[in-house]
Amino acid sequence: MLFEGLELVSALATLAACLVSVTLLLAVSQQLWQLRWAATRDKSCKLPIPKGSMGFPLIGETGHWLLQGPGFQSSRREKYGNVFKTHLLGRPLIRVTGAENVRKILMGEHHLVSTEWPRSTRMLLGPNTVSNSIGDIHRNKRKVYSKIFSHEALESYLPKIQLVIQDTLRAWSSHPEAINVYQEAQKLTFRMAIRVLLGFSIPEEDLGQLFEVYQQFVENVFSLPVDLPFSGYRRVSMQDLGGEKTGYPRAHRQGGEQLTTKTVMGLQSSAWPQEEHGKEMTMQELKDGTLELIFAAYATTASASTSLIMQLLKHPAVLEKLREELRAHGILHGGGCPCEGTLHLSTLSRLHYLDCVIKEVMRLFTPISGGYRTVLQTFELDGFQIPKGWSVMYSIRDTHDTAPVFKDVTVFDPDRFSQARSEDKDGRFHYLPFGGGVRTCLGKHLAKLFLKVLAVELASTSRFELATRTFPRITLVPILHPVDGLSVKFFGLDSNQNKILPETEAMLSATV
Repeated sequence: MLFEGLELVSALATLAACLVSVTLLLAVSQQLWQLRWAATRDKSCKLPIPKGSMGFPLIGETGHWLLQGPGFQSSRREKYGNVFKTHLLGRPLIRVTGAENVRKILMGEHHLVSTEWPRSTRMLLGPNTVSNSIGDIHRNKRKVYSKIFSHEALESYLPKIQLVIQDTLRAWSSHPEAINVYQEAQKLTFRMAIRVLLGFSIPEEDLGQLFEVYQQFVENVFSLPVDLPFSGYRRVSMQDLGGEKTGYPRAHRQGGEQLTTKTVMGLQSSAWPQEEHGKEMTMQELKDGTLELIFAAYATTASASTSLIMQLLKHPAVLEKLREELRAHGILHGGGCPCEGTLHLSTLSRLHYLDCVIKEVMRLFTPISGGYRTVLQTFELDGFQIPKGWSVMYSIRDTHDTAPVFKDVTVFDPDRFSQARSEDKDGRFHYLPFGGGVRTCLGKHLAKLFLKVLAVELASTSRFELATRTFPRITLVPILHPVDGLSVKFFGLDSNQNKILPETEAMLSATV
């Protein structure tokens, strides 16, 4: 018995010694990891590198970022200030908050910094996209894509967007159970991108299959770029997102007659400035460009749509004030029924409170946390040196949260953007939900248009209520969204709301 006890004590001592050794080894390796990045300091500059932690070797602080969610940035900002270093998604990074700091980065494009997304994002989106291009190629691509989002193009998209949203709300209202708003909003914005923006005519079965593949792509576009079996990065990298698996060629053929100069495919294939670019676009460039546009139109707009619905649920007074504005402009009858006819850009431009609501949703719930850049030459920021070769991420959401121009920043208050208050008028970089500088989001006007139409239709044709006892927690990865998707029960305002209008499919299939 005594011998067995001594064996147990010996085993425990050995285990303790192993744990101590492992702890020491981790501590030493972590210290060497920190020193490695400290050695990259530009010695010609006397300013120090920003404070912060590089986390553990290779993985850095990616685990902390994923687990802490919104608390990651705020906790480190409180500890280290508005400019701090970290290591995320396989890269050393300096995160930046504050209007003046962000302004210097955005206005320093091409001479202080250049765009550079995480490796996972660059590889999955492809090398031929607007976000991954630089210099003249970037300018030429933006020139082509700007035509897709012109006033004329938006006017042509509007009736189709309205029909897609109306049909979706009817389907939601006819569903006997509560729906997962975030999942359904993803399907809605994906359908809008495919049917309206690209002009593709795809059978619903194929559209559902394409959506599933694309959803996996979005979930891993901001992943740790480790190419290991069973990793999300490996699975998505192996998917042929532009090939037969996703129905791309089939969709292209079916939509061939619709590829006018007001659709993405038509513009890319016919309006590309060959005299400036020097060659025609390849099929791979077409695929990469289309993939990027769907990503931009689908993921972020679904996030903002979900946030809009959540805030209208949380603030019924805001919803009622919105309905009052719609009544005042003849869009909603006094009895609560929507007026006949489609919306027009001129009508939406007169709805000032609606504009305030959308702006406030985008202030508090910006879908993308910020933008990535790589440093071309060492420069000073907030008393620190930002060394050449490092990566920088400017934080949109934290800049909104800390902007001194906004009063009671945590309160959802659309009136802060009213003409009487105009809290965003002091300084253009305090409010930047769509980024800024030469890389301002090209699709921002389309995104705002979609959200406005959704808000109008929600206020006009739907009654909805939260299906859970409390509102869900918000996560920021990979795109801002409620952790449970937001469970909501929808009800149509009258018996006609559950009928799919017969002209809908015909109109969606018509040439843009």
